[in-house]
Amino acid sequence: PAQAIDPAYQPHMERLAEIMGALYHLDDLCLRSGIDWREQLAELMDLDEVDDDRRARLAGAFNNNYADFQQSHSRCTDSATLLTSRFLEEGAKISYDIHIRYAE
Repeated sequence: PAQAIDPAYQPHMERLAEIMGALYHLDDLCLRSGIDWREQLAELMDLDEVDDDRRARLAGAFNNNYADFQQSHSRCTDSATLLTSRFLEEGAKISYDIHIRYAE
């Protein structure tokens, strides 16, 4: 059977999912912003109308990075705070770039 072709921005979406996975853990440790990063990714996937294959890859990227950061950061440290800030900045940039380049 024919397989769907990924959109050009799929690598950016996967990186964004990784960032959101890290933030799901780090935000809870350091910021406590109340943002549910898992829900944010689910909404993003729904808006993008991803197929089951892409949904699985994006969720996998999120979950893998969440698990990695959960194992490596058990409390809020200066490093965790810096990473949180950098991930927020990178995620905002990726989101903006996807929107500007690919949104209709």
